[in-house]
Amino acid sequence: MSIEKPQVDWRALWASGDLARFVFISLGILLHATNETMVATVMPAMVGELSGVELVGWSLAIYEIGAIVAGAAAGRLVSYVPLRSNMVAAALLYATGAVVCALAPSMPVFLAGRLIEGLGGGALVSLAFVSVERLFPRNIWPQLFGVMSAVWGVAVFSGPMLGAVIAQFLSWRWAFGIFFFGGGGMALACFAVLRGPTATRRQAATGKLPPFPFVALGTLAVSVVLIALAGVRIELLRSSVLLVLGLAGLALFFALDARKPLSRLFPSRPLDWNTPVGSGMIMVAAFSVATCSFTVYGPLLLTSLHGISLLTSGYIIAAESIAWSILSISVANAPVHREKAIIVTGAAMIAAGVAGFAYAVPSGFIPLILFCALLQGGGFGMAWPFVTRVIVAAAKPTESTVASSAVPTMQRIGYAVGAASSGIIANAAGFADGLSGDTARHVASWLFIAFVPLTLIGVSAAVRLIRRPEAPAVA
Repeated sequence: MSIEKPQVDWRALWASGDLARFVFISLGILLHATNETMVATVMPAMVGELSGVELVGWSLAIYEIGAIVAGAAAGRLVSYVPLRSNMVAAALLYATGAVVCALAPSMPVFLAGRLIEGLGGGALVSLAFVSVERLFPRNIWPQLFGVMSAVWGVAVFSGPMLGAVIAQFLSWRWAFGIFFFGGGGMALACFAVLRGPTATRRQAATGKLPPFPFVALGTLAVSVVLIALAGVRIELLRSSVLLVLGLAGLALFFALDARKPLSRLFPSRPLDWNTPVGSGMIMVAAFSVATCSFTVYGPLLLTSLHGISLLTSGYIIAAESIAWSILSISVANAPVHREKAIIVTGAAMIAAGVAGFAYAVPSGFIPLILFCALLQGGGFGMAWPFVTRVIVAAAKPTESTVASSAVPTMQRIGYAVGAASSGIIANAAGFADGLSGDTARHVASWLFIAFVPLTLIGVSAAVRLIRRPEAPAVA
């Protein structure tokens, strides 16, 4: 007996106005993801005007901190405040951050804007998923979530190109100004699009609401900031103390999260090397941290060292994202017996891409740089879907939902820590003294070599993941 999948009647959705609402809530994902990936390609023009190259690593780290905190908060606030009010507040917060970035007279002010943007963008993404559950019939949720994933993919592709084109032909400030109008327009449109009772009335959840993890998320935010501060002004004692405190704070965050079963962000024993969940999470964390250096500093190094245009840098960053999606789709229906080989191959590709950048970026050979970007992005695309499936399958039945959401959360934490760590390495290698051709050349080598050991940890975690008998192959 076969069970047919429910089909979405797009014409009926259009006639009822639900399609317009769905397109509207997906705009929040588009704004957040495009902004997240755009900043790397506008960074060379921005640093040229504002200076502050020693703070480049903060641009992604602080954005991710805001997104993690606001994303967790927004999912709980809808039980106390109407959905529309939450959406308006998130969109206005995002627009405020964008205009602060666009008008920033200095790098510290720009980073304040990035934090506000991250808070607004993270809330918009979380509210988009909540909106599907609140506003649409349950039987079409899978299809709508699939479309939202496609929207995210389009945003990831378009972000670097959008930033490069606007920065090259207008100004890097206009790249953020566009998002100000997008966020402001979305806030105003909420009153016209979100008009039903499910969007305008407070809908308190039945029973006792899980407590919000204020302490755990606060500890996480402070930890990443401490790591980033360690690299702003390189002094042996000061930097060492801040780095140790930051790493200790991360350990404390996981300990605090484990003590709150009703509001935890991660499943049990998330960093236990001897379990499939732990080895999978270690793999996700290691590769997320290790691959940030090219995303954050790649365009800046390519323009400074070799005079490569922002548009070409945008193509290379976009190619990495395209490789991720293409290979992810290509292996999606791979037979079960090939799952282990795909995970390890993907991990090896990521490690090879990072190691290759250590030679390719200083040399300026664009075909090789592009090849390393394709290796890195393609490796993620191959391994990530299967790693996620193994982690979720190996988690306790009561923690499967937490395990599935923990993978992107760990990835965001990895990006934040990776961006902060990249700042430490780049400043220690010379950027603390300013941007010049000689310092950029020195930074270009160390920025990637320093993360090669972490990629080897990621490969080792991948091997342990597929060897664990508790990690069954998932069809």
